Amino acid sequence: MSNTIRLCLVLHNHQPIGNFDGVFEQAYQDSYLPFLDVFDCYPDVKIGLHTSGPLMEWLDEHHPEYLDRLAAHVKSGRIEIIGGVFYEAILPMIPPRDRVGQIASYTKWLTDRLGAKIQGMWMPERVWEQPLTADIADAGIQYTILDDFHFKNAGLAQDELYGYYVTEEYGKLLSVFPGSEKMRYLLPFAPPQDTINYLRGIADQYPNSVIVFGDDGEKFGTWPDTKEHVYDRGWLAQFFELLTANKDWLLTTTLAEATEALPPVGKIYIPEGSYREMTEWAMPAQQQMDYEDLVHEMEHDARWEKIKRYIRGGYWRNFKVRYPETDEMYSRALDISNRLAAAEANGCDSRLLELAKRELYRGQCNCSYWHGAFGGTYLPHLRNAVYNHLIAADNLLDQAEHKPASFIEAEVADFNLDARQEVRLEDEKLIALLAPASGGTLYELDVRSICHNLLATLSRRPEAYHRKVLAGPSAAGGEVASIHDRVVFKQEGLDKMLQYDTYQRKALVDHFFDNNATLEQVALNNAMERGDFVGTPFEAKLRRNPDRIQVQMSRAGNAWGIPLTITKGVTMTAGSSVLEIAYLLEGLPQDQALHFAVELNLAGLPSGADDRYFHQANGKKLGHLGTQLDLHEVQDLGLKDEWLGVDCRWSADRPTSVWTFPISTVSQSEGGFELVHQSVCLMPHWWVQGDAEGRWSVVMQLDVDTALAESRMPKAIRESVNAG
Repeated sequence: MSNTIRLCLVLHNHQPIGNFDGVFEQAYQDSYLPFLDVFDCYPDVKIGLHTSGPLMEWLDEHHPEYLDRLAAHVKSGRIEIIGGVFYEAILPMIPPRDRVGQIASYTKWLTDRLGAKIQGMWMPERVWEQPLTADIADAGIQYTILDDFHFKNAGLAQDELYGYYVTEEYGKLLSVFPGSEKMRYLLPFAPPQDTINYLRGIADQYPNSVIVFGDDGEKFGTWPDTKEHVYDRGWLAQFFELLTANKDWLLTTTLAEATEALPPVGKIYIPEGSYREMTEWAMPAQQQMDYEDLVHEMEHDARWEKIKRYIRGGYWRNFKVRYPETDEMYSRALDISNRLAAAEANGCDSRLLELAKRELYRGQCNCSYWHGAFGGTYLPHLRNAVYNHLIAADNLLDQAEHKPASFIEAEVADFNLDARQEVRLEDEKLIALLAPASGGTLYELDVRSICHNLLATLSRRPEAYHRKVLAGPSAAGGEVASIHDRVVFKQEGLDKMLQYDTYQRKALVDHFFDNNATLEQVALNNAMERGDFVGTPFEAKLRRNPDRIQVQMSRAGNAWGIPLTITKGVTMTAGSSVLEIAYLLEGLPQDQALHFAVELNLAGLPSGADDRYFHQANGKKLGHLGTQLDLHEVQDLGLKDEWLGVDCRWSADRPTSVWTFPISTVSQSEGGFELVHQSVCLMPHWWVQGDAEGRWSVVMQLDVDTALAESRMPKAIRESVNAG
């Protein structure tokens, strides 16, 4: 037949930094290996394959034979290896130097290991901004794939999307292929013949076209119900058989072959965006619901096909607004990138700087910086992994800059990029970041020996899909459903567990409650706030001694209309893993007790495990870390995680009552809706009255002991940690 078209099948295989080893292995067994096994049997089929750096490194360590098979297909010309950002960072989220560095370093890795000639790259989550063109070209890349949604936003019609275009930035060129959204929903959910029929129609109308399918390889086996569908029931084999049977008009080619065989259709400048679903997820929850309602209302309207091309969602960068916790990670990564660039300019130890750069790149992995149909930022182990690598980069930079084994520093700057000043206290044991303008909270506490941020918390907030949770589970129709259509509860009663926070769950959050407020009310966030200290600005000043630094924060506010002043001081001593936290309340009535509480949330300490538990100094265990405790007349409480090897011990210089309760979110993942433990809330609380001068005070300590973790480290690492 003369009406031939080219089909470019491009798979994107990815597992994020920090994902569990068992998840990597299961995805390998369910998706990556069986796909290659079927692919081997159809020599006329060609594909493009992008495998992210975290996954590629894991495969090289655990299944090198798989990479050897890929290399053989690369040599034969059946597989084109698509390059990309080494650790799948969203490109607009990282500086240009890191964009070029990540892409170029991954190109080198793939060339060395697989013998591949890297010409194209996968755009992480297809998040695009036009200025990226120059950086991508500078990294040696000739072409990439976006969604057809991007091109429609640039003004193109569907019948103009059967080829590729060229774009440019200051004279630097990049070819861009539109990936078909229609194909993303056909494969692998529709019968294989449906895809052939769809492509036949394009060939008849638009001969010599190029059609690109670019999507997750995990949908071929790892996504729910797809393993049985794709392999056990033979969907993939049937699809490849049909491709082979129709090869007289339907040519499966690589992107490289397409660019060699055909010129670009034209030039295009593409607005910022991502794939359609991502732009919807980036919107605030209420706007998402309004958007969904509008689509539902209009989709059967005869005008909808003309109207919908002018409707688009939100801006990807606003995930940093929706989830301030991700903005904290972004700001931390940017600070380290700037510090690394300065160290390179100053000629610091290049070997250590290369190690620090790799840790920084790993900490830029995108998955924990956003949330949609996958767990993303709601998954604590992904956030913990980001901080693990960023803190490791910080430690390496200390070594490269030859900081002394024992030191203490304080710095005031806009660390979280909100146009307000924060305070950073640092020694060789801990890094503490405080936000005076945001309630005087402690919002990051890095334990340097184990590279762990104890305040990588996440607040409970509304999500558009929560109305699906309230409606209950449902069965999607069809043989197998896309993750976008499934409503599955991984636990019962999730609709009863929806709770929302009105502030960020950090440490040193100062509350005044009713005197009869209960643990249950506070845990459910149903206790009335009677003060105005949560989230409101404190004034701050630093006090410095050679081996001791204190940040003192104060605010004149009120509780129950009574004018009060809270002054709190956080003190760090060189060489110590103890934070001293002192509170002074002034203006208290002498004849009336006010219920005052200080909230501390600690993250990365999972609940429900016997080796993660509350305990007291006398050795008494008080239950796993998801336990609600209502303690009275106590002066100490520990939170121990034997697996992580850390013991966080809180103590006070006066007897007090203490509440503890877990902070858990109801969130969406590819497997369904689930309850996820985010942090442990530790809340000492008092019924306070003023002395003769209307004052009341308490001194607390938070001792972060990592002796257990350090005892398990290899000697060389332990010595490196102790040396700072």
